Amino acid sequence: MSKQIGNTKTVWVKLIGHTYPIHIGQNIFSMLADELIRLDWKGKVGLITDEQVAKYYLDICEQVLKKACPQGYVIHILPAGEEYKTLEQIEHICTTMLEGGLDRSSGIIAMGGGVVGDVAGFFASSYMRGIPFIQIPTTIVSQVDASIGGKTGVNHPLGKNILGAFYQPQLVLIDLNFLKTLPERIYREGFAEIIKHGVIADQELFEYCLIHAEIMLHKNLEALTYPIVRSCEIKADIVMKDEKEQNIRAYLNYGHTFGHAFESVTNYQKFLHGEAVSIGMVSSAELAVLMGYVNDEIPKLHREVLRKYNLPVAWQDIPVDKVIQSMYRDKKTKVGKLRFILPKKIGEVTIVSNIPEDSIRQALSRIMQG
Repeated sequence: MSKQIGNTKTVWVKLIGHTYPIHIGQNIFSMLADELIRLDWKGKVGLITDEQVAKYYLDICEQVLKKACPQGYVIHILPAGEEYKTLEQIEHICTTMLEGGLDRSSGIIAMGGGVVGDVAGFFASSYMRGIPFIQIPTTIVSQVDASIGGKTGVNHPLGKNILGAFYQPQLVLIDLNFLKTLPERIYREGFAEIIKHGVIADQELFEYCLIHAEIMLHKNLEALTYPIVRSCEIKADIVMKDEKEQNIRAYLNYGHTFGHAFESVTNYQKFLHGEAVSIGMVSSAELAVLMGYVNDEIPKLHREVLRKYNLPVAWQDIPVDKVIQSMYRDKKTKVGKLRFILPKKIGEVTIVSNIPEDSIRQALSRIMQG
């Protein structure tokens, strides 16, 4: 599945009719020039980023584009934040790219966190009925989760990622050096997604996160390499088995049924995505206890590892009715029934439907207690 060349680790995503690499390493951003030349897009290239990423990296990105894109390029800078993951922003991007001359022979580069990747990917899937795109994720959340697997989309006021498409990139380029300039809170939230991968598929990864929290919180890129590569391997493996989420790809939603509802009912203002997923994972572990899948040790382990990364594990003021209402609107709901991913142990999860609403309320009450 993966191959090491020099200081670059490559994980392959091999799907029917489409294969692409995930390149992971330090100081590998310059690879973008060679990859653009290899892909040989004939039309102008569109770069979509946000104002925070542009502040640090737009200049070096333009240096690459000038070298590798003699046909020209167009830049669109999004405002930063989940609240801008909307159809309105898609329209703004469309205006920029049409005025800049992008056509069906063009391609898109998404350089930023999960919001940029989701918005740019959805734009690429629909512009001129679909043009190719590249993911250059700059946060841990986007590096280990959002950039891989082809899920793209935007939010609706009543729910997260309601409008979107499965649309795979042609390349994912993960340069760990981008993490050095992340604000502390955005850096920390990413560990929720790494820990999630440990819970659903790899006890060793979970234990690594438990043991090495301090060194990883100090942005030691050597220590970060293993959990990021392993997370990419886990996600790629699941996506290859179930690209369109008919079965086991739902495992990747562990903590997200609760987490997306927490984000939605707070208008994306209270929690970062990883923070909401953190509380969502504890909620799911508590629900698993109530349903008899695990004992109290599992939510205890969740709280222990998440607290090491200063991630929230409780929420005192949950609007329970609104959260449950939001979950029923979630795209993971089928035939009006909520589906949850629940742990059977660290490293193994299962899909559970038909959970009594009273049990969901009890799980929420447990995380209100801390």
